Amino acid sequence: MIIAHLSDLHLDDEPRAEDRVAAVMAYLGGLARPVDALVVTGDIADHGAATEYARAAALLEYPAPVLVCPGNHDVRAEFRTGLLGLPPSDEPIDVAHEVGGVLFAMCDSTIPGRGAGFLADSTLAWLDDTLAGGDGPAIVAFHHPPVEVGVPLVDGIRQSGEDRLAAVLARHPRVKALLAGHVHTGASTTFAGVPLRIAPGVVSQSLLPVEPGADRGWAEGGPLDYERQPGLLLHVLHDDGRVTSHHRVVSG
Repeated sequence: MIIAHLSDLHLDDEPRAEDRVAAVMAYLGGLARPVDALVVTGDIADHGAATEYARAAALLEYPAPVLVCPGNHDVRAEFRTGLLGLPPSDEPIDVAHEVGGVLFAMCDSTIPGRGAGFLADSTLAWLDDTLAGGDGPAIVAFHHPPVEVGVPLVDGIRQSGEDRLAAVLARHPRVKALLAGHVHTGASTTFAGVPLRIAPGVVSQSLLPVEPGADRGWAEGGPLDYERQPGLLLHVLHDDGRVTSHHRVVSG
């Protein structure tokens, strides 16, 4: 199975973000065959407006399942109606999909009105029950990574309460990988003994403290670099349960 993994589109009714998303989708459209699933780990809209989700739905059309979860810039009610075709609600957006025998658990790690992340008790209970429903391979996705990654800006607003997630994962060895976004850079690490893959930002890339420009403020263009080309991850889920991740940069 091949899984395309995007994050942080930040569509805002302006051409810049839209053009970058379109370039990534054109890359996917040019593959020899469609990937088996397209996972988008949040911050799909920049302001959570209905018009942003309408444009996202059009741009993300693809001949394979498109699986989404919200980020801290998303608004739950508009996200539900614009991307999932569900009635508006402010409850966490937790949705499970089965694709090719693989369970994808798309979790809502957002805290409405805040930049930081947290998996609500209801989300963790849902995840525990969902993972208990079978023994095939599973992928768990959310926006906020549950560990520090060395980018101070996002480390300060990462997912907290991660020990509770670790306890759930310990009960379900079927989970082969965790997919996240939020950091705006492609990164690989582990959490609770499970591979954690973080997709690069489509709209921009973040900078490590040692990189030129990381010391600039927001008004001067840092610590997010809007000039670097958009990127994505391609994950290969092997028959033996291993996950190999390939980082691709797309010309805008």
